[in-house]
Amino acid sequence: MDDFSTRTYGTSGLDNRPLFGETSARDRIINLAVGGFTVVIVLVTVISSVVFPSMPPRPLNIFFAVCILLACGSTVVLIFWYRQGDLEPKFRKLIYYKLGSIVLLCLCANLYFHDIR
Repeated sequence: MDDFSTRTYGTSGLDNRPLFGETSARDRIINLAVGGFTVVIVLVTVISSVVFPSMPPRPLNIFFAVCILLACGSTVVLIFWYRQGDLEPKFRKLIYYKLGSIVLLCLCANLYFHDIR
């Protein structure tokens, strides 16, 4: 009886290859840099929504930050699925697009919070 938990893919031994192949060191560095930059910008925006411009914080600022966090939630799910191998490599461009959109949304929010015209 065959054990279906072992995958050989027609080879003589177990095949531990990821679904879409290995990522290069360059790709990992780009992913970490873009992701890290986005995380820092989102954290600054969320903190700014609570701290600036006055205490107590304005409800509209908090609402703006919650909307940004909701956009981040869907992006985190896409990244998780991509890293699990459930998404095709073409979705990486969509993830970068969503991260860029989040950064621009954070820029708009910070300009609004600090009343810069």
